[in-house]
Amino acid sequence: MDLNGEASGEQGDVTEPSNLIPLEQLYRLCMKYYKENIGNAMPIPYKEKTYLLALHKQVTCGKYQAESGNEPGFLDVVGNDRKQAWQALGEMSKDRAMKEFIKVLHKCSPSLKPYLYAYNVQKEEEERQRIAEAERQKKAEEEAEKARQQAEESQRLSAGQPGSQQLMQEQQVRQALNQQTEGQFRAYAQSQFPGSFEQQDALIKQLQEQHFQQYVRQMYEQQLQQQQLGAGSPQAQSSSMAAAGQSTQQPGAALSGPTHDEQINGSHQAIVEHTDIVQEASMWTQKDIVTFKNTIKKESKMENHTDCIIKVGSGETVTIRVPTHENGNCLFWEFATDHYDIAFGIYFEWTPATGEGIHLHVSDSSDDEDEEQTSDGKSDAEKGEGAAKPRGPPTDEIIPIYRRDSHEEVYCGSHVYPGRGVYLLKFDNSYSLWRSKTLYYRVYYSR
Repeated sequence: MDLNGEASGEQGDVTEPSNLIPLEQLYRLCMKYYKENIGNAMPIPYKEKTYLLALHKQVTCGKYQAESGNEPGFLDVVGNDRKQAWQALGEMSKDRAMKEFIKVLHKCSPSLKPYLYAYNVQKEEEERQRIAEAERQKKAEEEAEKARQQAEESQRLSAGQPGSQQLMQEQQVRQALNQQTEGQFRAYAQSQFPGSFEQQDALIKQLQEQHFQQYVRQMYEQQLQQQQLGAGSPQAQSSSMAAAGQSTQQPGAALSGPTHDEQINGSHQAIVEHTDIVQEASMWTQKDIVTFKNTIKKESKMENHTDCIIKVGSGETVTIRVPTHENGNCLFWEFATDHYDIAFGIYFEWTPATGEGIHLHVSDSSDDEDEEQTSDGKSDAEKGEGAAKPRGPPTDEIIPIYRRDSHEEVYCGSHVYPGRGVYLLKFDNSYSLWRSKTLYYRVYYSR
């Protein structure tokens, strides 16, 4: 073999780098072998030893540089021989120098190959054990996950709530609710984002989810009242159920009680069998209150109509009478206030509509004192209790009067016409002794 040339190795030779032992690691192993066996155990001719040391310098230091400051003396024969061997390597790359070192060492020491072979076998065994351990750990994790799923399924079955049945019931509730409100929400979304179908679909999904959560809360309240009056008379229980069917949970109120799954189970049958003439109203909120107020102000100036911005004085209740439209089948409303909240509720008066105009009626809290007395002589708009139904024609409560944080969000809603009559939108500020409220509202219908 020419010491200045490249020796060709056999395919699959342990002296060749592989995926298991890369070139640099193989070179370090050969260097370790060289240091441990140089001398009597491994006699190497002077010329080959000088060449090996030159290759080592090429690997560790690169090309020979005369200005390195480590020049051998004139009488240092060994040092000068090594210097000349290093200079002769010229621009040889690091990888080529490492390969050359391995091949020359293998030629000079036949025992290098068994040494590398033993190391290779050891690495293969370690890799095999690593793969086996990874597979064992993966199998253990899969078995643990399977056992956990089986335990959860057993727990659901023991509790009488199979997961698949629960999911099916929830889907049926959502489907029934969405069918009831599809037309209302679609009309509202088209009015908010005309021409933008993606934004319309996103808004409809948001409204449907809010409506579903609101319905679940209402069903839970109804069940809770039935349980509380379970020991009472049949007449009292019947009254409680009727009141629960008309109540609406105030947005944002915290609830405690059965889990979401229990509420779905209890409400599923109720929605399927719901046959009331007056459907429940849908309510939701929007965050962009500033844009809503600016839109109302702009519309008021353009149409020279300022009734959509009104002042509700302290202790007053403003009633907006909105007759049903002969070409419509659903009423929509939106409102917000400046700085402070206001109580809000809706009634439906079963009386023939005398026109299509909207009328305002402002009353002081003392005007309805007789009507607003509860059984203990007190009324509270914040709790939704004691809110009187108007005297005269038959009237149904659509939404009970609750205080709404309309200074933080835009409160919106819709209701399907139960028939021909007049909607009474009540904005109640009777609980406020000193503060007046500025109200921004918009009411319209859809076909």
